[in-house]
Amino acid sequence: MKIIVTLHVLEDKIPRLKVLGWNVTQIKIKQTIIKPKWRGITRFGQETAMSLLDEGHILRVIFEREGDIIRVITIHPARRGTYESTKEN
Repeated sequence: MKIIVTLHVLEDKIPRLKVLGWNVTQIKIKQTIIKPKWRGITRFGQETAMSLLDEGHILRVIFEREGDIIRVITIHPARRGTYESTKEN
């Protein structure tokens, strides 16, 4: 399995998140895909993988599979509980 991180994520999202105080690395993105705490599907049918950033926030990674290749479309932090799969019971 090969994970490709798009230029949008590398040149736009990661630097923008860093300015906002979130230190998200390619390693963190890949670990989130390989071993997510939660999984989901976007309203457009793309797969999502989520992991914790801190107690109250998650990293949401949106990606598409093309055979043995995973292409990371975008990433964003969100408050824990914003997405159905991260809500506490």
